[in-house]
Amino acid sequence: MSNNSAFSVIGGDLRQIRVANGLFKDGFPVRIFGFEKYEGIKLNIAGEKTLEKAITGAKYIILPLPCSTDSINLNAPFAEKEIKLEKIYKKASPGTVILGGKIPNIPSFRRDLKIIDYFEREELQILNAIPTAEGAIQTAMEEYPKTIHDSDCLIVGYGRIGKVLASRLAGLGAHVSVSARKYSDLSWISTNGFTPCRTEGIAEIISGFDIIFNTVPAPVIGEKELTAAKQGALFIDLASKPGGIDFETARTLGVSTVWSLSLPGKVAPITAGDIIKQTILNIISQEK
Repeated sequence: MSNNSAFSVIGGDLRQIRVANGLFKDGFPVRIFGFEKYEGIKLNIAGEKTLEKAITGAKYIILPLPCSTDSINLNAPFAEKEIKLEKIYKKASPGTVILGGKIPNIPSFRRDLKIIDYFEREELQILNAIPTAEGAIQTAMEEYPKTIHDSDCLIVGYGRIGKVLASRLAGLGAHVSVSARKYSDLSWISTNGFTPCRTEGIAEIISGFDIIFNTVPAPVIGEKELTAAKQGALFIDLASKPGGIDFETARTLGVSTVWSLSLPGKVAPITAGDIIKQTILNIISQEK
């Protein structure tokens, strides 16, 4: 890819700042907008004063992960003013490639734009599982009054996050059980040295666990499971909305719960930003 390709990084958190600086260090022309309130280490790139100046003529516009939390405004915590997603689409030059994470409401009125959701890339989700797992363990250490070592941990789901989390917990000396629905996953769980169990039957065994990590973005831990949990157990939900734990019932029962969303950006923004940048470069190289 030619280093003359102009990137415009619009909005986002510390991950996007890392993306912008990384592209700049790689020799690409970079413009930024939506970081007016950022008070950390000075950016290498001067920010544009208007959205139009930032994106006019840019070959690639990079939006944050998640792109928006309300499907209307860009996720831009460092911006002085709200940035409308629709305005970005309207101001982008014909032929521009827009890359964002979890992009909502892709516009039909700009068919001359190419819009790509980088969060759908497998390499990003696999690598993102590492800071997610480490952040989950950090949460457990902060919220649970005993060590991870010798604790009985249950992971609900054996996807990308479940796989990484299981190995990390075992490395700290925890007794790790993992639930799944597919028989092939149960076989892999056993093969990798963990105790397998069926997700449908966790209510019958949940009383034996100190810390329960959910990775399934669907209702799997409800009143039955929460009522059966041992006193003092900690539930950590790592799943995206709507999550997998009935938090209202947990509050009523007095069960300790933490919903840990977007952990990569919170616990390891530099690593997470590097993952996003490399994924974007992978996408662009394949588009050639």
